[in-house]
Amino acid sequence: MHDLAPSGLSFSAPSRRTLLRGIGGATLLGAGIPLLSACGGSGTAADPKTVSLGSNSSDAVPKKAFAEIYAAFTKKSGVKVDVNTKDHNTFQEQINSYLQGTPDDVFTWFAGYRMQFFASKKLATPIDDVWQKIGGNFPEAMKKLSKGEDGKYYFVPLYTYPWAVFYRKSVFAQHGYEVPTTWDAFVALCKRMQKDGLVPIAFGDKDAWPAMGTFDQINFRTNGYDFHVELMAGKASWTDAKVRKVFDHWTEILPYHQEGAVGRTWQDAAQTLVAKKAGMYLLGTFVGQQFTNKADLDDLDFFAFPEIDPQFGQDTVEAPTDGFMLSKAPKNKAGAAQLLEYLGTPEAEQIYLKSDPNVVAASTKADTSSYTPLQKKAYEMISGAKSLTQFMDRDSRPDFTSTVMQPALQNFVRNPKNVDSILSSIERQKKTIFASS
Repeated sequence: MHDLAPSGLSFSAPSRRTLLRGIGGATLLGAGIPLLSACGGSGTAADPKTVSLGSNSSDAVPKKAFAEIYAAFTKKSGVKVDVNTKDHNTFQEQINSYLQGTPDDVFTWFAGYRMQFFASKKLATPIDDVWQKIGGNFPEAMKKLSKGEDGKYYFVPLYTYPWAVFYRKSVFAQHGYEVPTTWDAFVALCKRMQKDGLVPIAFGDKDAWPAMGTFDQINFRTNGYDFHVELMAGKASWTDAKVRKVFDHWTEILPYHQEGAVGRTWQDAAQTLVAKKAGMYLLGTFVGQQFTNKADLDDLDFFAFPEIDPQFGQDTVEAPTDGFMLSKAPKNKAGAAQLLEYLGTPEAEQIYLKSDPNVVAASTKADTSSYTPLQKKAYEMISGAKSLTQFMDRDSRPDFTSTVMQPALQNFVRNPKNVDSILSSIERQKKTIFASS
């Protein structure tokens, strides 16, 4: 299932799910699902020479990459890693029950809000001692992503990738287009592309998550990182004039998006960029998976979503990040801390990236010499960011994003004139969902 393109930055469709969404966990945060044996911890970590680890990396490529990291750690430390791998969506759906039951010592999870949620419920252990040793390996934005609301560290990041606006270098050269850095230049470019017979912005929202990425970009460019985080956490109102401004901007560029988006998959939208029928495409770097011809892939490039408000510039980058956490009562805390320290080293990242070249390292100390030009650019974009977001379905409650935001944004794409009633409806449902624990 985890099929890779032959070369370059080849992000596969399962990577999008594995690295980012896991939206199968629609009931994740209030699950109340009985603890199934399938999601219980392996329970073998009483041995001081064994650390148990719960993993959601069930796809073949990441599973193999992680196995190689754990083998290297065992060779170095003498501590064995007993891995309890579950199907990615099962892990997502049962994470709440799993962490309240008898979880493994260490478990794979996501940075940002989804990590903070479990930290605030005391279902994870702070790892400030680990960060005293690994802190120098990471940029400030990555450190911020790894902290709970209490300011303590709970997460060790391993890999990441950015969302950006993708385009074909040859198409831009042929028409004399320039990369836009401001909203006005972006809108002007859309108009010009339309005049030149191109679809300015490829778009496919059949699976209902791509539109969330568009909202994220326009929101943090319009209102800044802090407001975006507050809105995602249910603390700001969807009927706030700031949110309406986001949809006004979106309405301005919606006519330049590919028509019939709600009936089109992201892969089919990507094919219009491959075929040079579309000028641009906002997506994660996994879009490269659709460029199966090496010449096409070599022609692929990207730029940061343009500035809307100069006070926020292009400071924020959407970069979903995966890594590890320490459970609430690890049986082998000392061994688990050793493992987490190792996972926070450039050495561990190098092993992972060798097996799975579809992502970039979270650390600024990792060796980037083997990166493709696109990977190097992705890495620079992330390490140079002032703030990193994780994508709507990671920065907010997944039950809210799947049951409320996905249909609401599809509704907006179909009927942008209904924006006020859509926003009122979102706010009403948000209050109900966030009021529940």
